[in-house]
Order: sequence, then structure tokens, then C-alpha cells
Amino acid sequence: MTDKTFFAAARLEDLPPGAKIVVEVGGISVLLCNTNDRIFAVRNLCSHAYETLECGRIRNGWISCPVHGARFDLETGAPINPPATMPIETYVVRVVGDFIEVEV
Repeated sequence: MTDKTFFAAARLEDLPPGAKIVVEVGGISVLLCNTNDRIFAVRNLCSHAYETLECGRIRNGWISCPVHGARFDLETGAPINPPATMPIETYVVRVVGDFIEVEV
């Protein structure tokens, strides 16, 4: 089992409500999303189309894949609608001072 570590991923001011940004954390492309008064971190990759999610729409705690429209719950990574059937990877997020940290 590999120990997970928190990495500073972005400044809090760089992710206002309704926004999303791509950051690299521990060599992984991670999408940070600020929606529903929370910050979420998911792998920037659709489990169905293997396309990046960074151009997808975020609403009410979900993100949609820009290619086929599959939606995923940002908290659990679970697919909400077809064509996706597999979840996307999610990461634990914490805010320390002015920084958003992601555990990978």
C-alpha cells in the first residue's frame, strides 16, 4: 500500500465559485471544481471516452464529459447517466490557509 500525500495544487483565489482549473498533482492531471460551495478534485479523464473533462460543464455537484455528455458526481465519481458506466477517480481536498491541497 502506498502512502498518500497532500500536495499544494492551487491558490484559493484562482478557483472562484463556478470555476474549474486543471492542475498537475503528483504527475496526475487533476481537475479542481468549485461548485455547491465546495471544492472537488477529480482525475481529468472521462471513464467512458478517455477524453479530458476540463471543457465539460459543472452544475450542482456534477461534471459532464464534453464528448458524449456522460455526467459524473464530483464527490463520489459515480456515473449519473449513460454512456458512462464506470466512475471517475476522485481525490480528497483540503484548504490550508490560501492554498487548495489535493491528496494523491
